[in-house]
Amino acid sequence: MTLPPSLGAALITTAMAAQEAAVTPDTVRKWVQHGHLAPAGRQGRANLFRLDEVFAAERATHRAHAPRSRA
Repeated sequence: MTLPPSLGAALITTAMAAQEAAVTPDTVRKWVQHGHLAPAGRQGRANLFRLDEVFAAERATHRAHAPRSRA
């Protein structure tokens, strides 16, 4: 599924998403595999993502892996 640029925010590649979230491209691909992030479109074989959704996936997975404070 490819979306025209006129529909919503600009789409970014896996590499760009990884750079913005300060993770590796492999981590972004794992978010997709585990259902934390869904591609918003494709460019050839490459997945494209919305930046706000990348940050939401980063927050969701960061909370899941953050150490719990002891009370």
